[in-house]
Amino acid sequence: MSAPPPAPPNPSPTPTSTPSTPTAGPADPLAQERAHLSASRAALRAMREDVQSLDIRDVTANWVNAAVLEAQIEERVKALADLSHTPLFFGRLDYLHRVGGDEAAQETDGDRFYIGRRHVHDADGDPMVVDWRAPVSQPFYRASQQDPQDVGLRRRFGYTAGELTAYEDEHLSDPTEAATSSKLLQAEIERPRVGPMRDIVATIQPEQDEIVRGELGGTICVQGGPGTGKTAVGLHRVAYLLYAYRDRLARTGTLIVGPNASFLHYIEQVLPALGEMHVKQSTVDGLVATAVEIRGTDPAPAAVVKGDARMAEVLRRAVRSHVTTPTEPVVVVRGSRRWRVPAYEVEEIVQQLLARDMRYGAAREALPQRIAHAVLVRMEEAGESPDDRVQDAVARNPAVKAAVKAVWPPVDPAKLVLRLLSDPEFLAAHAEGLLTADEQRTVLWPKPARSVRSVKWSPADAVLIDEASDLITRTHSLGHVVLDEAQDLSPMQYRAVGRRCSTGSATVLGDLAQGTTPWATGSWAEALRHLGKSEATVEELTAGFRVPREVIAYASRLLPVISPGLTEVASVRESPGSLSVREVPDPEDLDKALVEACVESLAHEGSTGLIAADARMPVLAEALTAAGLPYLAPGEETTAEARLTLVPASLAKGLEYDYVVLDEPSAVVSGEPDERTGLRRLYVALTRAVSGLIVLHAEELPEALGQR
Repeated sequence: MSAPPPAPPNPSPTPTSTPSTPTAGPADPLAQERAHLSASRAALRAMREDVQSLDIRDVTANWVNAAVLEAQIEERVKALADLSHTPLFFGRLDYLHRVGGDEAAQETDGDRFYIGRRHVHDADGDPMVVDWRAPVSQPFYRASQQDPQDVGLRRRFGYTAGELTAYEDEHLSDPTEAATSSKLLQAEIERPRVGPMRDIVATIQPEQDEIVRGELGGTICVQGGPGTGKTAVGLHRVAYLLYAYRDRLARTGTLIVGPNASFLHYIEQVLPALGEMHVKQSTVDGLVATAVEIRGTDPAPAAVVKGDARMAEVLRRAVRSHVTTPTEPVVVVRGSRRWRVPAYEVEEIVQQLLARDMRYGAAREALPQRIAHAVLVRMEEAGESPDDRVQDAVARNPAVKAAVKAVWPPVDPAKLVLRLLSDPEFLAAHAEGLLTADEQRTVLWPKPARSVRSVKWSPADAVLIDEASDLITRTHSLGHVVLDEAQDLSPMQYRAVGRRCSTGSATVLGDLAQGTTPWATGSWAEALRHLGKSEATVEELTAGFRVPREVIAYASRLLPVISPGLTEVASVRESPGSLSVREVPDPEDLDKALVEACVESLAHEGSTGLIAADARMPVLAEALTAAGLPYLAPGEETTAEARLTLVPASLAKGLEYDYVVLDEPSAVVSGEPDERTGLRRLYVALTRAVSGLIVLHAEELPEALGQR
């Protein structure tokens, strides 16, 4: 899902617009750039040593302050680490200064800035490397010959194993220089992928940069097909926001929500590589499963109904049903006096709180204070002068507490959901006019559970409990939330995520064509409404940087069926021979052919993924083992020694491999509840390859894929 990361390797050397072979002498540009790299590394090392040398004993008042400061110093030292295989800078900008009036203006050499992942300064405080997020760095991503933005020269650097080996120049203010595509950029796109996802900080494209640098106050939704870099854009947006709004987000917090643990493991190194160490990551299940443990699953029809937004109103009715009409007056005894609040007045107070539509818990906390206030009015009418302390004491009076418990009892969210899903009459009373009788039967458990602890709660159940919890007590809101693979969420899941950024903003990432759940969203307008961010800006990324043109064109045959009207990704990568579709005449030879295709793919440099329908996993695992091919599971990190991953189709989303072998497309389709979901799952599987895709089939290909 990422566009190309930074550190390009060294392509074939040619002058100026492509890397050049170093020559002897002080005027050699490559030697000068290497000298600046060495000096920058020395400066970074000095910055780190300065932090390490700080003595906190004389500046802290107590051990608590000392511990906090020591932890901050450790984090700072960690952030200033110089990773040998990570380029310290990847680009250079030479600005032009205009001297004189508009008509007679002359351009002269101006400031020079090296652009990198973090700021580095020398002993005098002058910048040697500028953070890519700084305003002065923006033209590196957006300047062009049509709009040079006062940049005379943009230089990109190529690295091999951490060593600067190449450079590439663009003279943006020279009208005689023809615009050409970057060979370093192309080489970086095609660099083999081993290990977790890499950052793309050196190769962010202009349309991506506009999203990355969007202001914190607004929510952005990014629709992007396979290979457009939407996940990388979302992660780099987090890094940018933490740079531009650090103090604010340090108070309010940030969160990344991904589809599964394998995906989160795959992306977890991107932000630390950009210097951001403390961004939390979670799945939706991880967010909501705080009160109960998820141990079960729902049939698809039940999960669809439980995930429907109508369930929010069912829960609201069920929570409020616990409020009863008072039938007895409240009598408060203080000293020798008895103060009486009649039942009708208590009822008026209760109705006022209900009319305000407050959260159940907040209203329950307000009720004793309202009753106490009614008592104080009577005290004042009798000539007394009670103050706030008296009101608090009355609110804690046993008679008041007993009345509140009877009229507005506490509600346990998990017990409430348990009752809704176990008690047909209770569900029917609160789902009337919302759920049909068939839908109610669909969500009811066949066998009522005895207790909260005995229930095998499903993910959809946990979301319902989370909704009920928020109806009782407000969910804490963060400053910014990134939601990836958002197309797969149900309306109730959107609401759960939206609660986590109700007073903040969000970056929503997804592809409608890759929605593979029965409740997948049909439009971003609908999804954003459930998220509580109807005002969000929707941006579309259509330029593909990862999947070869031949492969994405083949997969895009499915678009008219799975997502009519969606724009096809236009890949910038031409890679003839990247797609091979092979029929295996004898189905009994399919496993052998798959093993041979894996061996063929492993002959190339980089990672290989064998993707198949979930039901085929045991058979393929046995075949690989019998052939002596070691393999990894999704989420396990590929290394130079272990480059083959066996991937269930259900876990392929968001992952990428240099080479993909896809087993039996029709089995991938038939493994899903309906054809559209199956074809979407197939679309995901077809678009995981970065360099080459081999499709093997013994059965007929799906009709939509076979059309030309």
